[in-house]
Amino acid sequence: MRAILPLAGIGSRLRPHTHTLPKSLVPVAGKPILGHILDRLIPVGVSEVVLIVGQMGDMIVDYVSENYNFVVRVVNQEERRGLGHAVYLSREHVDPAEPVLIVLGDTIVEADLAAVVRSPHSVLGVREVDNPQSFGVVSLEGDRIADLVEKPANPPSNLAVVGVYYIKNTALLLNCLEYIIDQGITLKGEFQLTDALRRMIKLGEPMGVFPVESWFDCGNPESLLATNRYLLDRDGAVSAPLQNTVVIPPVHIARTARVANSVVGPYVSVADHAVVENCLIRDSILNEGAVVRDITLDGSLIGHNAVVTGRYTKLNIGDSSEIISGS
Repeated sequence: MRAILPLAGIGSRLRPHTHTLPKSLVPVAGKPILGHILDRLIPVGVSEVVLIVGQMGDMIVDYVSENYNFVVRVVNQEERRGLGHAVYLSREHVDPAEPVLIVLGDTIVEADLAAVVRSPHSVLGVREVDNPQSFGVVSLEGDRIADLVEKPANPPSNLAVVGVYYIKNTALLLNCLEYIIDQGITLKGEFQLTDALRRMIKLGEPMGVFPVESWFDCGNPESLLATNRYLLDRDGAVSAPLQNTVVIPPVHIARTARVANSVVGPYVSVADHAVVENCLIRDSILNEGAVVRDITLDGSLIGHNAVVTGRYTKLNIGDSSEIISGS
């Protein structure tokens, strides 16, 4: 099975980290966001991925090629014109006669994907939300979608589409995407996947929903830390030798990290080659090569190879930065 992953977003809300990394490669709970997404596709039989990339796309391609055994197809979305446009760009790399999964590249979803890919018709992952005006929203008749609309002012329901689409009739999807692009049907200047799906329904294509148990849009520091907490609750581990250190689970401490004279946890991820000395750290992510000494951190993101020394409590600093407090 093929999966399409739109990955061209710039991740402005995750700056400064996305100045030097694509959003999908920002680490959480010991690996990039994209790694957690791909791990969920392997058990359901996905063997080929179409990566829709933009700025720093070569880093994404290298990561997937070096860490996974997928057949990798790459499309460069030079101009970001919406999710519908991104999916349409993949048309040369999908088989119109075969089903396809579309999975957003910055959203980690917990759902029964094995059941999803056995569905006899297209299904979209949905979850009840408090703010449906910010999402594509479905209205149901029985177990089928009667209509869906992108970011409605007056939502017909609170069932939001949250990042996973199983499309049984790929040929019709491509035709409908071509139609909305040819007709110039946009929302705020972008071609929406929702509009193509809506046209499929109007043309008689059966389409249902499946429940998403949990989903995490890793689009800002707060949601990234919330995702880190969720993932560590399920798969925290300490691989590095520790010196005079107290660990309060759950945490992830990579094998080549060096941690000494500290209290670490709960909900802390420490990447390879990071150094932690004389610290009290909770609810934070320290990326590869980060060095922190003589500091208390809470709710912080520390970039690759950043150096921080001092008495701060909450920081969000990018790669190769240096912050030293003399007091």
